[in-house]
Amino acid sequence: MRLLFTLIGLLFLALSARAQYSTPNTGVNWSLDSIALHSPTTVTVSGSTYTLLEELVIEEKDSLRIDSNIRLEIAGGIEVGVKGYFYCSADSIVITTTNQEDPYKGFWCFETAEVYFNHTRIEKGGGIKVITPNFLMENCEVSDNNLDRGSSTGSAISFSKGSPVVRNTIFKNNFHPALSSGANTSVAIQILNCYFEGNNQKNNNRPQINMGPSGDADTTRIIGNKIVGNRDLTVVGGLSVSSLIGVPNQFIIRSNDIFDNRYGFTSAGPSTGIIENNNIYDNNTETNPQVGGSGISLYNTGMVMISGNNIRNNLWGITLIEKAQANLGSDDPGDFNPGLNTFSDNGNGGQIYALYNNTANEVKALHNCWIEGQFSTIEEVESVIFHVKDDTTLGKVIYEPFECGQITSTSERDPVSLKVYPNPTNATFSFAAEHTGILKIYNTAGVCLFTKKVNAGTIEINSLLAPGLYLVTFGDGLSFASQKLIIR
Repeated sequence: MRLLFTLIGLLFLALSARAQYSTPNTGVNWSLDSIALHSPTTVTVSGSTYTLLEELVIEEKDSLRIDSNIRLEIAGGIEVGVKGYFYCSADSIVITTTNQEDPYKGFWCFETAEVYFNHTRIEKGGGIKVITPNFLMENCEVSDNNLDRGSSTGSAISFSKGSPVVRNTIFKNNFHPALSSGANTSVAIQILNCYFEGNNQKNNNRPQINMGPSGDADTTRIIGNKIVGNRDLTVVGGLSVSSLIGVPNQFIIRSNDIFDNRYGFTSAGPSTGIIENNNIYDNNTETNPQVGGSGISLYNTGMVMISGNNIRNNLWGITLIEKAQANLGSDDPGDFNPGLNTFSDNGNGGQIYALYNNTANEVKALHNCWIEGQFSTIEEVESVIFHVKDDTTLGKVIYEPFECGQITSTSERDPVSLKVYPNPTNATFSFAAEHTGILKIYNTAGVCLFTKKVNAGTIEINSLLAPGLYLVTFGDGLSFASQKLIIR
């Protein structure tokens, strides 16, 4: 009997120990073809389809280049370890599993690695664990990665240090959040012009982008992205950049569309940052207002500058909690902020909450439109702001002057007109404003990239935008005009 158990144990160990091929660490630039030649049990080739059957490690002095249009199928439970240089770029590369019912484990990018993905679809695996700070992904798709215990357990791609860059990439329907980093690490990620939809299919209390602190060496920048929720995933938020254990955190959240999530954006802990020119709306998939639904929620943060955002139809507009500090608009030179946030129909239980100041801090909030689509009285604006007048233990919100102010007669102004010149232009253009109003510039995806309050007269604008087609809008609260703008 003892012999039988011994044989069973040896058999179990033999089955559980996966074969592995490691490059010899001699400074050689490997390809999948050369690995197949040296170790045909590791990689097989059939036309443009390559199959990885054993664990593969690219050692520190070596590199692996995938630079042609191929399909790489990886066997169930197999992991690729990268300690050296990994280059994966062609017109179209697919990395997937050999068996839809048996995902591969994923990629592990060690601290010594340098990693580049371009025009690559990564699917049906266990994600990418990135320990190296030298990571760039662009023009890729990372979707349907569904292994609960893969290389990256917290998200489709998890990061540990540095300022990794992810741009122009699609993340859809991953089992975990799309991107994440740890609470005790410093990762100042740069997420630029990406598309996120329906991530965290597990539907637990994590957002689609779940970043920890940036550290004090750099700033997290999340700019020009679209973050679309799946309304059936009622626990999943849109975006979080937080520091829960005291690591410094700086962020810039700019020109994103965030909608159909449990909440839009949240930050907690010793964080400072800028939230500007975002469209944050319909983040109300959780109908219980006590556990979700803010367009922007700040908890115990340092000072956060909030300007030029459109915040519509969330359960709460902006909520400030505990000791959170925020500036929504100030004329003071020391902390100037143009304001220009627009609020509409952020409500629950029959009550509209544009701004809920649940702190003892005074909040500067000048030059905002608190009730979109109408000219409001002070009393009407007061009704959508919760602060000291509602609870004497809370801080005061200074909201006057505000946009969308009351006018006694619409005959006092003619409709606004908008004529931009020169058009096309090299970035700088002018227009004549008959009244004070708000100028905005949108890209073709509908993302607001520029917001400025302008006074009557001839105005020159230097937009600093890249060449392309844009939409310029101008409104004075009574009427609205728009014109296409071409930047060469």
